[in-house]
Amino acid sequence: MTEDRQPEIQDIEDQIEEDAEDSSDLEERLEEAERERDQFRTLALRYKADLENYKKRAASELNETRERANAQLLLKLIGLSDDFNRALDYIPEDTSSDGWVEGLRLTQRSIENVMQTEGLSRIEAAIGQPFDVYEHEAVFFEPTNEVDEGTVVRVVRNGYKLRNRVLRAAQVSVAQAIQPQENTETEIQDQEAR
Repeated sequence: MTEDRQPEIQDIEDQIEEDAEDSSDLEERLEEAERERDQFRTLALRYKADLENYKKRAASELNETRERANAQLLLKLIGLSDDFNRALDYIPEDTSSDGWVEGLRLTQRSIENVMQTEGLSRIEAAIGQPFDVYEHEAVFFEPTNEVDEGTVVRVVRNGYKLRNRVLRAAQVSVAQAIQPQENTETEIQDQEAR
């Protein structure tokens, strides 16, 4: 009876061996699939991070472009405000109460309100204040010993900041110390000869 069962036992052992090989092959395929899954997951996370960084960079660049365009427009508005101020400075006293003059003043105030609303503020450049290279532009140097050297003695044109960034530096005249003249030997001899 054991001999009759020998072929059956052999078939079962062969089947077990075949199933073991299939199982080993399936395990290898499963491990390979898990490695691929992990690689794809890593790639997906990297691409997601890249996309987020791109979105942030694009939003930042768009904001910077808006700020530059806004700054350019505000610079033009500053020029317009300067023109109105010059025009108002030259209005004769006898016409200063006329309606059209008041209209110019109201328009000037409206322009200044828009500038202030957009975050523009005037740089305080006052006479007697020390020269500040970050906010002032020296357009003249005035020789004087009445004030300290490097002091603002005249404001030529107002400057403006857009939030905390200088949009247009204030143009100022700066005090420069008068140097005493040194007499040369020839000049001294000429004076002695007289």
